Amino acid sequence: MPRGDKSKYTGKQERKADHIAEGYEKRGVPEKEAERRAWATVNKDDGGGKKPGGSGRGKETGHPAAHEGGKAGGKAAASRTAAERSASAKKAAATRRRNAAAHAHH
Repeated sequence: MPRGDKSKYTGKQERKADHIAEGYEKRGVPEKEAERRAWATVNKDDGGGKKPGGSGRGKETGHPAAHEGGKAGGKAAASRTAAERSASAKKAAATRRRNAAAHAHH
């Protein structure tokens, strides 16, 4: 099977790749690059084509990459006291003010 041959991918995998590529194109990625990234994502998710003879044969085609987001969300903030969070926010605001002032003079 030559490189780039998509014959071992299922219809579901092809739809998944099309959907991912569309998302990239909406964000301004060139069509060829969007396509390349989309298939790389499908391979990462599913481990290759699912039809007999494909490298990932027999495994389910879930959405592992799609479920990673938000896993660690809020953990850092939750482990700090209100005073620590407030101090951090004040420091950040001061930095933004300082940066804005520095950039305004250019």
